[in-house]
Amino acid sequence: AMRALMVLLLLAAAAWAQQFRLYLKDGGWHMVREYQVLEDRVRYYSTERSEWEEIPLALVDLKRTEEERRSRIEAEKKEAEAADAEEAFEREMARQIARIPVLAGLYYFEGNEVREIKRAGLKSVASRKRTALKVLVPVPVVAGKAFLELPGQHAAVTVAGERPELYFRIDWTAPFTLVRVRPKPKGEGRVVGILQTEPMTKMAFFEFETVDIFRQQLKSDLFRIWPAKPLEPGEYALVQYSEGEAADSGEILVWDFRVVRPPASP
Repeated sequence: AMRALMVLLLLAAAAWAQQFRLYLKDGGWHMVREYQVLEDRVRYYSTERSEWEEIPLALVDLKRTEEERRSRIEAEKKEAEAADAEEAFEREMARQIARIPVLAGLYYFEGNEVREIKRAGLKSVASRKRTALKVLVPVPVVAGKAFLELPGQHAAVTVAGERPELYFRIDWTAPFTLVRVRPKPKGEGRVVGILQTEPMTKMAFFEFETVDIFRQQLKSDLFRIWPAKPLEPGEYALVQYSEGEAADSGEILVWDFRVVRPPASP
């Protein structure tokens, strides 16, 4: 019974879609499925009464009738094209999602190949003594301000394009953001951000130079991420972090990469 009802509903929808208005010069109209001009009269099939009827041609506004029909056909064609494009995009997206590894991490496509951006070894350096404390996870207790630093002048991975698409497979539900990584004012290394520890409560807060991003949740543990605006060439990092009640309960994970402009076409 349910299947028969669905068939009837589909047939009714199809029949409705085939209807159009046969306009009259006095401003009225008839809902019709088709019509024919026969010398001085118009013969049409009325969808309201389900029968063929005739009316003098002089009473019919054929120009308005055909203009509206063409507009409707064109709109339906554009809707169908948009639906086809959306379906093709969803198929391609599903194909890409299936290729992302199941292990937590940050990935991107280089042509048709999936590449991984390895997690970076981050360290905390106190602002006064400049002493390396330890790799952050969890964050060490540091009084006052500490710089969160990465070794070297450049990330190991280079991503081409001003608006790279990244795929982030998570195993931890802490917030994440894209940040600009800057070179250290002195010496070798790069600064991801600053860890501020409130002296009295020992609460930890992170400060980053964030970059606006769009994020699309593809699965419960998978996000597609891309910049809201074109990125300047330089060093960047995806940072996932938790600001704890105490400095030693906060955590931070970092995946760093370098953005370069693709070579100009000859």
